[in-house]
Amino acid sequence: MTDTRTDNRDHGHIDRARLDNYLSATLGMPSGGLEIAPTQGGMSNPTFFLRKPGWTAVLRKKPAGPLIPSAHAIDREYRVLCALEGTDVPVPKPIHYCETADVVGTPFYLMERLEGRVIPEYAAPGLSKEDRHAVFASMAAAMAALHRLDYAALGLSDFGRAGNYFARQLNRWSQQWALFRRGDDDNPALDTIRAWLADRVPESDTLSLLHGDYRIGNLIFHPTEPRVLGLLDWELSTLGHPLVDVAFNTSAWHMAPDELGGLKGLPLAELGIPEEEDYLELYYRLSGTRDRMTPFHRIFALFRSAVGSAGVAARGEAGTNFRHDASSVGRQLALAYARRGVELIEAADDT
Repeated sequence: MTDTRTDNRDHGHIDRARLDNYLSATLGMPSGGLEIAPTQGGMSNPTFFLRKPGWTAVLRKKPAGPLIPSAHAIDREYRVLCALEGTDVPVPKPIHYCETADVVGTPFYLMERLEGRVIPEYAAPGLSKEDRHAVFASMAAAMAALHRLDYAALGLSDFGRAGNYFARQLNRWSQQWALFRRGDDDNPALDTIRAWLADRVPESDTLSLLHGDYRIGNLIFHPTEPRVLGLLDWELSTLGHPLVDVAFNTSAWHMAPDELGGLKGLPLAELGIPEEEDYLELYYRLSGTRDRMTPFHRIFALFRSAVGSAGVAARGEAGTNFRHDASSVGRQLALAYARRGVELIEAADDT
């Protein structure tokens, strides 16, 4: 985790001396001894571990280069972390927000570094059958706790727009797909999905606080116990229908292991992993919701994931993504999500 190079910059082009001086002036910390290391994983907002003698933190910033308006909104991330502090939803403690770009090149914020485990694949290799089962139960419980919150009481009444959430989101992600695509022959399955969704947009005024990217890789688990310590990466958080989070989370049951660590085709009972319907029933019970998952929710989640992955690829091709493999990984995931979405459309239309 320590940056051992002798120059004054890390992999994210952060000027170590400038950041060190800023921390000293803003947080009253002794100067010198700052270590910076980029975290592993993630394809959106660059994230770094910071360490000084007796102190650790996580720095999260916007990517460099031109960005789509409202994307990579780390100010919203910081705001929601502050709102959630002290609630039943486990999150890292927010430390500081810097709105200017003169310290690390973009606005950034600091948060507590949680000491725990990241489990990037839903199959959770290396865990016992019993611990896998408990990991999924804890994941469902944390999501239910989030959706039970009174967002107005937390000061987040203006954290999303009024109106039909699904109609607005379908329009937004359709516009982004138009920006990201490389031509009419680029992933045409997404056009099929968009048209199918547009004909079936449900009316709903149900709102809750959404994480927006609720997957196992965005959770920190206790170092030795199978329970969630913190929810990370709140970039896409907003007010919306809670089944959007649920559909995104359960996309794993429709994706293969080489498609962002999905579960499709795995012997779930042998692994201690619940079937999708059993996982959903646990969430329904813990959240108290009367709404139930439909093909629309599942296919909408896959459409949004495909477009988001296409955006990762586009930034990789433009040289503005900090991952060297962003273009290839993003393109492969966009195709995979779209393929699975079409499979679900075919299954829904056959019933």
